[in-house]
Amino acid sequence: MAISSFSGKNSSSRSSPWRDLESGDKAWNDFPPRDREEIVRHYAPKIRILALRLKSKLPQSVELGELISAGSLGLLDALGKFNPTLGIKFDTYAENRIKGAMLDELRRMDWFSRGLRQKVKNLEDAMRQIEHETGQPATSEQLQDHTGLTEKEVQQGLEALNNQMCVSLDSFQEHLISRKGLADDEPFQSTAFQEIVDKVANLIEELTPREKLVISLYYGEELNMKETAEVMDITEGRVSQLHSQALKKLRKNFRARYESD
Repeated sequence: MAISSFSGKNSSSRSSPWRDLESGDKAWNDFPPRDREEIVRHYAPKIRILALRLKSKLPQSVELGELISAGSLGLLDALGKFNPTLGIKFDTYAENRIKGAMLDELRRMDWFSRGLRQKVKNLEDAMRQIEHETGQPATSEQLQDHTGLTEKEVQQGLEALNNQMCVSLDSFQEHLISRKGLADDEPFQSTAFQEIVDKVANLIEELTPREKLVISLYYGEELNMKETAEVMDITEGRVSQLHSQALKKLRKNFRARYESD
């Protein structure tokens, strides 16, 4: 089942090289070139699936091919470093190596232009001030008045802010998962990982019901903003606001409560 869900293919052959890799019967370096090629072809479809999923959260300027290229390097890294004795399935291990490589490439690309980064900062400052003064989330019209930006510029800035937060949360998730037995030199201490998971779960429980629902639909069910808006029967702009304020609360509360531990 794991192999089928990872590659999109279902092989019944017990002599397939990827089965030997997953079982630990053979390490990547022990396979001949032909078998290596077959293993890569078997797992390659997952790269595109993950790239498309991440691309949906990013500006149009980010090329799908760049994500796929980075993900391919992540797959090769996973193949070379996979250690079945840690008790982790290869599809889980490889998926997180692939996603991690894509996120590293995004950080390297610096896909926020300087001008866009300044707009995002101005919007964040305005949102905090308006919420402090009114006790309510800022509307698009209030942000326009406060920043002097046009309606289109505000929407572009909010979208960029949302994209930035999505990638930040993905990176945070990758950091947590990378601790789960994926270290190269030492086994993962499951109790330490579970402690972090419990902390984050507790913080999520402190969000408002609507904030929790947005986080659940967007990350748990992997709905996009439009689909989330339809489920909640609110506008996409309101979904974006709820999503942004939920992530800000999580980051702020995690730092305040746990970083000194």
